[in-house]
Amino acid sequence: MKRYTRALRGLAAAALASLLGTAAVAAPARAADKYPPGDIGTSLVNFFNSPDAVSGANDWNCKPSPEHPTPVVLVHATFVNLGTNWSVLSPMLANEGYCVFGFNYGMTQLSLDRIGGLGDIAESAKTLDAFVDKVLAATGAKQVDLVGHSQGGMMPNYYIKRLGGAPKVRTFVALAPSNHGTTILGIVDLGKTLNLLGFANQALTEAGAPGLVQQEAGSDFQNALFGDGDTVPGPRYVVIETKNDIVVTPYTNAWLKGDGVTNVLVQDQCPDDYVGHVGMFNDSPVMQNVLNQLGANAPGFKPTCTGYGLPM
Repeated sequence: MKRYTRALRGLAAAALASLLGTAAVAAPARAADKYPPGDIGTSLVNFFNSPDAVSGANDWNCKPSPEHPTPVVLVHATFVNLGTNWSVLSPMLANEGYCVFGFNYGMTQLSLDRIGGLGDIAESAKTLDAFVDKVLAATGAKQVDLVGHSQGGMMPNYYIKRLGGAPKVRTFVALAPSNHGTTILGIVDLGKTLNLLGFANQALTEAGAPGLVQQEAGSDFQNALFGDGDTVPGPRYVVIETKNDIVVTPYTNAWLKGDGVTNVLVQDQCPDDYVGHVGMFNDSPVMQNVLNQLGANAPGFKPTCTGYGLPM
């Protein structure tokens, strides 16, 4: 157990060290902004000091406006938390007038109250279910919009398809989601070839990280979730992905098929955008796409190609 805890700590530390060595891309401040836009430095500080809170989110007295009648629920990625993942988008949405909410999920004995998304994904979806009901009760809204990153862009599919969440979701925007799983640059396939994958998966599950196993391409969880189709009637699905994704591989696994699906490849809009999987959280074209999808949903929308996110 201690060995796996140290390994996960090492993964988190390595990711944070990489972030420290990369220039920050911050949202430009505006005079009217109530919530200061965050950047990479904000995310790093929040990982340790504010894992359960982020600027702009969880004002339980917020009432949706006629301009933005649907509250937004943010769903973080694996290995991070609310404070880390949404330091850019949360204040941006709140400054635009949205009621914004977010939560942590998938915390296990390995998480140190900071490393989320490790637990069983079906249980995490139940956490989302309860949180959405809390948001609807507080705001008086009939539906929410969901915005998720990585596992946070895949896990809500379980809520929508298996827990009766479809009527409660207007739009589901997924950033580099682990839909259909990942080969982790072929490591999963290599593990199968060497007959080591089962041992590794058992070790991860017993250590307290079944959510990692469930995100592998071809896992029992993935097959069960998407075996009867990618979508269900009701919600509008949006996937925003980068071809430079080396976490969800191949990156095309992120795409969904079905009615009401919009798949957006960042490089189709901004060919020079070097953003990677992690950097989706602070990439300006990605953030612009999110605002468009939740707001005007303008046909043929093209973001301003500047302010690119982390190339990792």
